[in-house]
Amino acid sequence: MNADRTALLTVGRRSYRYQPLDRILPPAELDALPYAIRVLLENVARRAPESLADVVSRMRAGSGAGEVPVHPNRIMLHDTTCLPALADFAAMRDSVAELGGDPERLQPSIPVDLTVDHSVIVEEYGRADAVERNLLIDFHRNGERYEMVKWAERSVDNFRVVPPGTGIIHQVNMEALARVVWQDDPGDGGLPVLHPDVLVATDSHTPMINALGVVGWGVGGLEGQAAMLGEPVTIPYPDVVGVRLTGRLRQGVGATDLALTLTELLRVTDVVNKFVEFCGDGVTTLGWAERAAVSNMAPEYGATCVYFPTTTRPPPISA
Repeated sequence: MNADRTALLTVGRRSYRYQPLDRILPPAELDALPYAIRVLLENVARRAPESLADVVSRMRAGSGAGEVPVHPNRIMLHDTTCLPALADFAAMRDSVAELGGDPERLQPSIPVDLTVDHSVIVEEYGRADAVERNLLIDFHRNGERYEMVKWAERSVDNFRVVPPGTGIIHQVNMEALARVVWQDDPGDGGLPVLHPDVLVATDSHTPMINALGVVGWGVGGLEGQAAMLGEPVTIPYPDVVGVRLTGRLRQGVGATDLALTLTELLRVTDVVNKFVEFCGDGVTTLGWAERAAVSNMAPEYGATCVYFPTTTRPPPISA
């Protein structure tokens, strides 16, 4: 297969490169492909072209063994799983220095975002200053941990920290960190490359971000550390279970009702370690809150990814 399949896209006065999938697959095959798989296919074509032929062969076979090497754009950590990764980075940098090398050269190869939200415990409540008092208790209790995080924030490139009291990791991911469309600047004067936002994170509820049309799922700490160093996250070629939604929610039926009903249905269907993808006219009536509630429940029915494609846009938020 031709290694250079990128195409030119001009938006206003700016030009970009992107990976058109119709240069990989004929229209009939592409139209039949789930959107989540299209995102993975684009990722392989752009980052691991040596594996593209095998992935396409497995896709066309429709069954059988096969692996997809996924290179995430970014990784997300919370304040519990971050410590082993940061300790390993510190140890490796010390080893490089002891061997006479430059420890500054050992840096994450992709952006890493740490959201501090798992340490805070509610000790004070029912008073106006409860939030501030809980944060003071948290800083005192976890002072050594936060010193380690502060060292990493100052010393490690591609590493950002969202401090305590800002919000839960998945809320922060959806509202502030996710880009949906990612832009890579080649650094050689060439045109920037646009591609879908793909991430992994060390938390089981990571699929909540699938509500925005971002492919992402939870991984273990070792997989996360490997991704930080530029290694692919290899997953079995995913089976995709489609869910077609019709109509709209009745008055008084909320996001929690929808999420619990779909959880019961998907448990019976058996979607463990599979991708779930929503389609149908009913999807366009769901807002971000409803989609996020459904995707956030992925660990309860065992799905790896619970995807709402960006082609099914929700209604506008009314003032």
